[in-house]
Amino acid sequence: MADDAPAFRRILLKLSGESLMGSLDFGTDPERLRAVAHQVKVVHDRGVEVAIVLGAGNIYRGMEGAAAGMDRATADYMGMLAIVLNALALQDALEKVGIDTRVQSAIEVQEVAEPYIRRRAMRHLEKGRVVIFAAGTGNPFFTTDTAAALRAIEIHAEALLMAKNGVEGVLTADPREDPTAQLIPQITHMEALERRLRVMDLTALTLCMENELPIYVFNMDDERNIDRIVSGERVGTLVTT
Repeated sequence: MADDAPAFRRILLKLSGESLMGSLDFGTDPERLRAVAHQVKVVHDRGVEVAIVLGAGNIYRGMEGAAAGMDRATADYMGMLAIVLNALALQDALEKVGIDTRVQSAIEVQEVAEPYIRRRAMRHLEKGRVVIFAAGTGNPFFTTDTAAALRAIEIHAEALLMAKNGVEGVLTADPREDPTAQLIPQITHMEALERRLRVMDLTALTLCMENELPIYVFNMDDERNIDRIVSGERVGTLVTT
């Protein structure tokens, strides 16, 4: 499989903060970080340009009590700073497996990350560096899903890969509420919007639809899945126009 030409030249991978937790209640599991870095390395070594957007659920879980009742904008800025912490941890893990990595932050933290500059990000990708986009969009009230859709469109990524934990893709219902929920192998952006399926938030999904960006929703627990998607295999759910 790895000998075939990849189906995509440039992808954006959206990882939730929870995907870095492993079996922990909150925080970052070093073993999980290494596994993610290895999965990225496999596709990077095939010549695929990889950008990454992270969430911060793994850190924010530990802060939920403090954020309760807090001004929403303040809480969102705390979340953005938490994403910077995750980005630095992932950068370290990627560089340990030999991948040049740059972190670009949407809020200014110049001692640890470059500011987000679109053309510079694209140049890094062209030079074979993995680029991690930190701090979401830099604006409160926007999710990291929206950040992933926005950055993917800005850098002309050919696909957005949405990694999920313990879920194979987009289901007909929430499996915790409906044990008969079925996997949907393929759906249009519009159908997902109309049925309010939990692909990503509505702003992000609308952005992807308007820009005809395909979304692959897949289970991160299977370490072969990113490589399989890059190889053109059908994995999880494809959301497409």
